[in-house]
Order: sequence, then C-alpha cells, then structure tokens
Amino acid sequence: MRNRVTPLGDIVAIELRGAWTGNRGNLHQGTEVVRFHRSQLWITCALAYKDWRLPQWAPGRFTVLFFHDEAVSFAAGHRPCALCRRPAYNAYRQAWAAGLGVAVPRAVEMDRQLHGERIVRGTHRRQLHRSRWPALPAGTFVLVADEPALVLDDAIVPWTIRGYSAARGRPAAGSAEVITPPSTVAALRAGYQPQLDPAATTQLGRGPAAHRGPARPREPGGAERPVP
Repeated sequence: MRNRVTPLGDIVAIELRGAWTGNRGNLHQGTEVVRFHRSQLWITCALAYKDWRLPQWAPGRFTVLFFHDEAVSFAAGHRPCALCRRPAYNAYRQAWAAGLGVAVPRAVEMDRQLHGERIVRGTHRRQLHRSRWPALPAGTFVLVADEPALVLDDAIVPWTIRGYSAARGRPAAGSAEVITPPSTVAALRAGYQPQLDPAATTQLGRGPAAHRGPARPREPGGAERPVP
C-alpha cells in the first residue's frame, strides 16, 4: 500500500512501520495516490486521537500517510499537528521563534515558509540546502552519496526502506546537502527534541538516547500505541 513517506518526501509502498501519521490533503483516487500534495498544509499526527478513526482512502477525505519516526517527518517537510499534538506543536513553534529570532509564528506562516523550503516552486522536485557540518543539530537529515542519513551528535546513520542501517562517522568540517527544511533545522538547533526510532542509536552500539524521544510514541497515561 503506497502510504509511507521517505525523508525526501516521496510517498512509497514499503513495509516499514510508522510511528506517526499525517497528511497533505486529499491525494488519492480509490486506493491510488495520484498527487504529491494538495496544499501548503503538511502535518504530522498521532496514530490515535480520542476515539477518532482515520479515514484511509475515504473519497474526498485527506490521504493518511505514515512516517518511520519524527525526524523522517521533519525531513519530508511536515510539522506537528496543532490539534492532536498540541504540546509538540507549541514546542515546535517556540523553538522555531527562538531559532530564527522571530515572533512565535502562526500555523499558516509556518506552512507558507516550509512550503517554500521543501520543494522547488512550481514543481514537485525536492529542494536541498547547503550547511556546514558543525552547524547541523541532531535530528537533521542530510543527503550522503545520494542517500538520506540522520545526523546525530557524533555520527550519521543512513536511512533505507528497511529502516536505519550501520552508522558512520560524522564529518567534522566541510558542507553538507541538507534535506530537512532550514526553519525546522533552526527549531532543532534551538532545542526541539524529535522522536527517533531506537534503531538510529542502537546502530552506534548503544541504547536509545533518552533525550531524543521515546522508543515509540505513547498515549496519555503511558500506554503504547499500536504501530501500523
């Protein structure tokens, strides 16, 4: 089923499970994705919210997408939903303001800016950005040898359609091709802590780093949600 999103924002049919859902509007006809996006509103949502049921492939409704972890969703160009993820949404926009040195933005302002950063105007072609390696915060995605890789404090971890693979050393100097939109990179630099799949840090030979988010998103009260 074609409903998984890669760090480059592509919608693909793979078996890799998602820790988050989200949408870009109505992209499907029947059970086929026929559009890349419908609007500037690209959000990342909780897998479960109250007793709502996700309208997968419902005619005229938004297309339900899934993300491996929150860092992948950020790289793809999405932001936290203001409804089902209000605390994360508020933390993100506070970090956005701190990182960019601006007033706390409204959702429409973030959506407009992110849209200009994630794809080349008038196309579906992904826009990459240059940055120096020392300036990149943990949680950023970069393109290395034409493949996406997650930046951690002292390593980069390649991402594949099967998940994270063996880590390698993070360059100490030079410039990188950055996938994650600059405004989100600024929010990460200002202290927003994205949830990472635990495999990202176990690839380094150690357990999941506690400050980088839970191994799996949790419902209020601490119960784990099922992952699709």
